[in-house]
Amino acid sequence: MPRRIRHHVNPLKLGFVAGLAPALPLGAGRPLEVELGCADAAFLFARAAEDPRPLYVGVEIRAELVRRVNERAAGHGASPVRAVFGNVNVDLPRLFPPASVSRFYLNFPDPWFKRRHHKRRILNAELAATLVLALAPDGEVFFQTDVFDLALDAMEVLEREPGLTNVLHPWSFERASPFRAQSRREVQSLERGRRVWRLRYRRAP
Repeated sequence: MPRRIRHHVNPLKLGFVAGLAPALPLGAGRPLEVELGCADAAFLFARAAEDPRPLYVGVEIRAELVRRVNERAAGHGASPVRAVFGNVNVDLPRLFPPASVSRFYLNFPDPWFKRRHHKRRILNAELAATLVLALAPDGEVFFQTDVFDLALDAMEVLEREPGLTNVLHPWSFERASPFRAQSRREVQSLERGRRVWRLRYRRAP
């Protein structure tokens, strides 16, 4: 029987605060798209089928999921998808050099509903500043969730980051996803009739 994998992991837990991930060798000359908290990387595999040109990297704090994603990618031969074990709030500068990432995805991150747990939410001002440093010119941050409170929280963080501009208008949500690829949670949410709130920001000139 496969070992049960926890759905929610506290990123502030002591064992996850120390830097976990080594520097990641990147494909020279290829665009790089990164999903933060990739889980089973269903979204990245779908993106790779949609556009095989970029290198797709998922950062995941659950080691068992990282292993499974890389085994699946290896089974696909020359798959452009890979996963790396790391803490998003600590390891990104070590993983991705400045101006190296064409797009970051944050797909349905843990909402941590209780107010005392909001500090565990993945997107905060410090992470937004880190993403800006890693973004290539005209690079993007794409965020989506089916929790409106979390969407508003993310919007406030991204709107207040001076290195980012809303692709539509300030304080605006995307009307639809610009990608055909969908994460498992996105498929489930749409099947249940839940609204998905999407944000897309571009690195400011």
